[in-house]
Amino acid sequence: MFRIPESIADLIKERGSSFPIEGFVYGQGPQKPQLMLIGEAPGEFEIVDGIPFIGRAGTELLQSLDSIGLTRDDVYMTSPVRSRPYKWGTKKERDGTVVKRKYNRPPTQKEILAHAPALDYELAHLEPKLIVTMGNVGLQRLIGKEAKVTELHGQLLTQPIQYLRGLEDKAFSWTEKSYSIVPTFHPASVFYRPSHRTTIEADWQKIGQLLEEINK
Repeated sequence: MFRIPESIADLIKERGSSFPIEGFVYGQGPQKPQLMLIGEAPGEFEIVDGIPFIGRAGTELLQSLDSIGLTRDDVYMTSPVRSRPYKWGTKKERDGTVVKRKYNRPPTQKEILAHAPALDYELAHLEPKLIVTMGNVGLQRLIGKEAKVTELHGQLLTQPIQYLRGLEDKAFSWTEKSYSIVPTFHPASVFYRPSHRTTIEADWQKIGQLLEEINK
């Protein structure tokens, strides 16, 4: 199993210490995975167990992997931000009392920059057959803010990706190397937009076909 060095993890925790984020989740999977899956950020369940993609979204993802003959052990799961971004809100309990609680939110660009060295290290040291981005956060982290999963899902993109050249940089640079990327929707998207399910299923079939061609 591949794991970023503790020195990188400690650096990320330090760089993110001033943001409203909590916990830390390592990427998980082999060094030569069939797929490298890039999501968004851990949620409340992931930071408790320290495992990426568990809970309802994880179940959806495992079903997608199963549809092309893969398991969690075949892929490397990671995200642009390793800590849970949260915002405070209120929840009404059954007895009528109102309590404050933390809710998930998308990571900000500053948080993505702060956590960039972790994903950069993985991209430089892993050898995936394909990279699959799930949702706009992972897609835009690799190929820029203008990229939209609604326009690019299911397509094979072969191009340089963004990385943080220096720790003090406020913007990404581009790699000389090209990577093979297939965007699709985040597995959690089916919970608020059920119509995405058919599209996600079709995208995963394309991903499976691409893997078959690569593995020939």
